[in-house]
Amino acid sequence: MQVLHSTILGKGEPLLILHGYFGMSDNWKSLGNKFAEHFEVHLIDQRNHGRSFHTDEFDYELLVEDVHQYILQKELTNVFVLGHSMGGKVAMQFAVTYPELVNKLIVADISPKYYKPHHEYILAALNSVNFTLHNTRKKVEEVLRIYIKEAGIIQFLLKNVYWKSKGKLAFRINLHSLTENNAEVGEALPSFTHFEGPTLFLSGENSDYITEEDIPLIAAHFSKYKIVTVKKAGHWLHAENPTQFYNEVVSFLS
Repeated sequence: MQVLHSTILGKGEPLLILHGYFGMSDNWKSLGNKFAEHFEVHLIDQRNHGRSFHTDEFDYELLVEDVHQYILQKELTNVFVLGHSMGGKVAMQFAVTYPELVNKLIVADISPKYYKPHHEYILAALNSVNFTLHNTRKKVEEVLRIYIKEAGIIQFLLKNVYWKSKGKLAFRINLHSLTENNAEVGEALPSFTHFEGPTLFLSGENSDYITEEDIPLIAAHFSKYKIVTVKKAGHWLHAENPTQFYNEVVSFLS
């Protein structure tokens, strides 16, 4: 059984952080260090991302099972789980599947609903990179710019580029599997699933990922839910307003 790669910081009650699609645990380093003043923080790379293992299969049931195996291997109990975007979907599904393991749940800018696939342009950009030709970070960036206009997204994706060997760049993500399984990322939380524990939804003020219409669905799955808006932030709310994000999480968990 392969176990997810993680970075563990601090001491205290365990706080597991699950990154979003195309992300990695490194995206959470600075917030992770701050959280580590209060908690034992587990910054986790999910399968096909970061330094974790690559597989052809990729769906929420598997991602939940990966987290379960990780918790068993680290002998953790009563965990806090924080997930952003795709990681938020994993966190929700983990909480309804293994409620006995979860103390409190935090979901960052995603709701339990189905989302239509909308990452095709990012996948097209990444699949256009040919590392034989595009053998510097600058050349990779030039390819991405053809497809992607948002500078922040380009910088976020470039974090996946690393030197695999001398003079040879590669992606940390398993691009083939993510391309094949892209439709899985939008899947809804299974119907009639429920988590009784305290649940905080953090919604970016300038993001449309969580809407008023989603509230009945959230309430159906999570009876003890609360929704807080993170000001002056879009979908990457933890990066765009880290101060409010940090304060909301710490006050909810303490």
